[in-house]
Amino acid sequence: MKRIALTLLAAFAFAAHAQLPVVANPDHEKMLASADPKLAANKRLVYDFWREVLEAQHLELADKYMAESYMQHNPMVPTGRAGFVQFFGAHAMPKPIEPRIKAPLVAIVAEGDRVVLSFVREMADPADASKKYTTTWFDMFRIEGGKVAEHWDTATKR
Repeated sequence: MKRIALTLLAAFAFAAHAQLPVVANPDHEKMLASADPKLAANKRLVYDFWREVLEAQHLELADKYMAESYMQHNPMVPTGRAGFVQFFGAHAMPKPIEPRIKAPLVAIVAEGDRVVLSFVREMADPADASKKYTTTWFDMFRIEGGKVAEHWDTATKR
């Protein structure tokens, strides 16, 4: 009986600490702000790169934002600006450039020459495909000479 009571207590304690949903931050301008002008500029560079090149698929703007020697750590995307453009340009269908990132943005963090964007990511529950849960996706960029020079994310090979 004692074992059953402990098991039930543990189950209730676990339920009380269940995952909270990841929530997007609607105040993009506040996230872009920084007392350090260099960090603010780096945040804005990455933000605009994301909006214009990735979301709106305007690959013709890649040279405005990316170093030619761009280094890519995502195992699915080639390194170099030309490799990036070829990979994403293969199926690009340019759209109007929106004034804000459309993806559910959680935070923009800048330190030194690095900028991290974090996003809400909704996934199917592997235990029950009819259910969804949220987690966080991270993209980190290194800025050099006013351009995106390097990228990391949480992608894995498919």
